[in-house]
Amino acid sequence: MSSSGTGYGTAFTAWRAAAPDWDAYTRHAFVEGLRDGTLPRAAFLHYLAQDYVFLKHFSRAWALAIVKADTLPEMEAATATVHGLLHYEMGLHVKICAEAGIDAETLAATPEHPGNMAYTRYVLEAGYSGDFLDLLAALAPCVLGYGEIGARLAAEATSDTYGDWIGTYAGDDYQGICRDVGALIDGALTHRLGPDYATLPRFAMLSARFAQATTLEVGFWDMGLSPSSAPA
Repeated sequence: MSSSGTGYGTAFTAWRAAAPDWDAYTRHAFVEGLRDGTLPRAAFLHYLAQDYVFLKHFSRAWALAIVKADTLPEMEAATATVHGLLHYEMGLHVKICAEAGIDAETLAATPEHPGNMAYTRYVLEAGYSGDFLDLLAALAPCVLGYGEIGARLAAEATSDTYGDWIGTYAGDDYQGICRDVGALIDGALTHRLGPDYATLPRFAMLSARFAQATTLEVGFWDMGLSPSSAPA
């Protein structure tokens, strides 16, 4: 799969192209610091702690997708994603933080940054007030953007300082999740809106929701670069 993320489905490719902040997200200074190893370790650990909190809420949002789903395959796909988040991705955070002397109890007690809160509540609100498609559009930038970032950094990294992180998102397991989520989105759109979904106003509304979530991802990276902004 190319690092452009086009292997993640038709809808994602269109939403990605229409999101003004996509490159600002996937090529953010934080990401480039992961690529060349120049990201300060304090910034990385601050980000990991906040991302651990984020992933708890993100898992809840994917669990909400099970409730919003129409079909058993949709429910199974959402369930698999929740399992991957809770038992795979969050485990990476615990492992890296433990190696830095931050135990699981300290990590779990991390105060939530306002930027983290803004993003996670936006995603959850999309699910509470909208339907399955609204929720998927809000969830997609994180899942698929990290897949794209991981694939690119695996090919372009000039340092192995953050190799564990890059390897997680470039690895077969996570890339498989991305392909499955992309297929889930395409199938959900076709099931609800028909094969010509991309021509409908509803698709444009979903694209705008995806773009807003992408902008919030940029803010999350900004927060990651500022360890001094962490709440006490």
